[in-house]
Amino acid sequence: MADPKMTPHTQTVLRALLGQSADGERRSAVLATGLYGLELSRMTDLPNGTLFPLLERLRQAGWVERYWEQDDVAEAEGRPRRRFFRLTDKGAERAPLALAAATASSTSRLGGRPGLAGGAV
Repeated sequence: MADPKMTPHTQTVLRALLGQSADGERRSAVLATGLYGLELSRMTDLPNGTLFPLLERLRQAGWVERYWEQDDVAEAEGRPRRRFFRLTDKGAERAPLALAAATASSTSRLGGRPGLAGGAV
């Protein structure tokens, strides 16, 4: 499947899965174990009806993998198992490049003046 379209929502989710909004220690954990659905929804402020189809498109493109946490972890905490999402090796390699290209593209569309529509003063 082709690389995913870099919509603003896709960029937000990729940044979260890259741990870009976390400190160094948390970032390593995000890259290693991923984020579970509710945690990802809270971090991105995206509703489930937007988030989960987007994650599925990223999974089909080979950028994201999903997995269930171990039963014993959930049982020890007295809650249902969580489904985690993390970047694959392919996603970890391509996501930063795609985000950089999307940022450069949006900056050039704004006349080289980030934050100002049409580059107007």
